[in-house]
Amino acid sequence: MWLPSALLLLCVPGCSSLSGPSTAMGTIGGSLSVQCRYEEKYKTFTKYWCRQPCLFLWNQIVATRESEEEVRSDHVSIVDHSGDLTFTVTLENLTADDAGKYRCGIATILHEEGLLGFLPDLFFQVQVFVSPRSLPGSVHFLLLILVKVPLFLTMLSAVLWVNRPQWAVCGKQSRPDEDNDILS
Repeated sequence: MWLPSALLLLCVPGCSSLSGPSTAMGTIGGSLSVQCRYEEKYKTFTKYWCRQPCLFLWNQIVATRESEEEVRSDHVSIVDHSGDLTFTVTLENLTADDAGKYRCGIATILHEEGLLGFLPDLFFQVQVFVSPRSLPGSVHFLLLILVKVPLFLTMLSAVLWVNRPQWAVCGKQSRPDEDNDILS
């Protein structure tokens, strides 16, 4: 019973030939990069990035065919660093609509020896998350109002209490300038 499953795994081309992160995170207005690593034998192949499902006529796609050349489509770019067997996809000026499932892939159809046209592309899925931009100004304001000001007032009160004038000396009420007369 397990034999067909094992044979199916052997039929999937290069299950470890292409790798990278399964998730990527960024903030609205920011950017994120995904680095995809491949094997030496795929150095000359076309590398691509597309939104799932990858239907080339309808979904956003960016692909590179040459090493070290940046290819840009809208706010997405791709660069193949064949020297270290990686390619990097960068999404800039992120919006909430950029969140979703993408494919980091290598076009292998019609390239593999002996099985021309029968092997599917190598790819892995990347889930992109885009979070709202944090507002450091408002966070700092809340921190100031809720923590820093009360802490400052507490410390100021403690200093004033410790340095308060001592009006009573030995049961006799005196003024600070009279203390010198009593002690001398």
